[in-house]
Amino acid sequence: MSGCLKHTGLILSGGGARAAYQVGVLRAIAEVLPDEYPNPFDIICGTSAGGLNAAGLATHASCLQDGVDMLEGVWGQFRSDAVYRTDWPGVLRRAWRFLWTMMFGRLRRDLPISLLDSSPLRVLLDKQLSLSKVQTAIDGGHLRALCITASGYSSGQSVSFFQGESSLENWQRSRRIGIRSDITLDHLMASAAIPIVFPAVRVNREFFGDGAMRQLSPISPALHLGAERVLVIGVGGQSETRVREKSVAYPSIAQVVSHIMNSSFIDSLEADIERLSRVNNTLKLIPEEVRQQQSLLRNVDVLVISPPAEVLDRIALRHAHLLPKSIRLFVRGSGATHKSGSGVLSYLLFEAAYCQDLMTLGYNDGCGRHEELKRFLGIDTHTAMPEKTGNNVVEFKRPESSMQ
Repeated sequence: MSGCLKHTGLILSGGGARAAYQVGVLRAIAEVLPDEYPNPFDIICGTSAGGLNAAGLATHASCLQDGVDMLEGVWGQFRSDAVYRTDWPGVLRRAWRFLWTMMFGRLRRDLPISLLDSSPLRVLLDKQLSLSKVQTAIDGGHLRALCITASGYSSGQSVSFFQGESSLENWQRSRRIGIRSDITLDHLMASAAIPIVFPAVRVNREFFGDGAMRQLSPISPALHLGAERVLVIGVGGQSETRVREKSVAYPSIAQVVSHIMNSSFIDSLEADIERLSRVNNTLKLIPEEVRQQQSLLRNVDVLVISPPAEVLDRIALRHAHLLPKSIRLFVRGSGATHKSGSGVLSYLLFEAAYCQDLMTLGYNDGCGRHEELKRFLGIDTHTAMPEKTGNNVVEFKRPESSMQ
């Protein structure tokens, strides 16, 4: 079990291109660890783009550094056309099919309907991930479980597919279940299928979409898999100092869509963290001898690292010009290239410069909390952190990658 005294869960939430932030935080964590220190996360749970990062780490579960190196190589050289088709024929054909379906119904029942074609992402994942290594890591004791969550369109359930140790059992709660399964590309593609934007993916007998939908308890899968402490790396939360501004113009389509996406990717995670904090505080009021008699009553340590959503939106707006021309034309009319609608860009901007800035942001956020991370992970050895530059920002260096 990776040398952990406690089962330690890592939760990587969804958020499209925003998930590049997670890689920067993971780099800071890898540098916190002393040399030869085993991977501290034996339970890795991911949703949407966070599920892709989770799978990458799980395939390198014996060494966190190797997993982070691989993720940096991909995110540091990302292009939008590696995730969805950006060529004019592909974009226009998809848009025409979507509009036709809205007006007249489906031409063929077997054709996927979505605004964008995510088939390039499957090609990229097939090239970069060796999912057979997940079971190898489990058999070698480096990983307890990998969990990928998706949302069933027919059942309305949040389904957490997990591959893990033989002692782990399925679970079922209201509108959410855990099912043992060998994780495949279909699970990853389904979990990352943002509704309407990317096509749904069939897994077994049901079509699934983005795992953030209807995921009322994002931390729950890690707890069901035995986590006793959980590190959550989010992709944007609401700033505590944010004030409600007076609205002048009617909200744009992009602003409305951004609000919907944030409610799926962010709000449920924040609510679950708040709920877990209340439970921990309540447990403190129960005598220790009573808690020991009830195995289900246990305190779960939680550490959260997440940037304010408005910071990610500002960075996205600064890089809006990097979107391929076909996609810029596609989203300009919706207001996505304006400040109020930049949230949509922050999810779709799979371009190296934007991802690089998010990794830098995540790296510095992680470095700023390295002592807290050491205490959380139970690391006693003092490890020197990289020195900061004069403006207290570490420039993230993009590594070489095999991705062309």
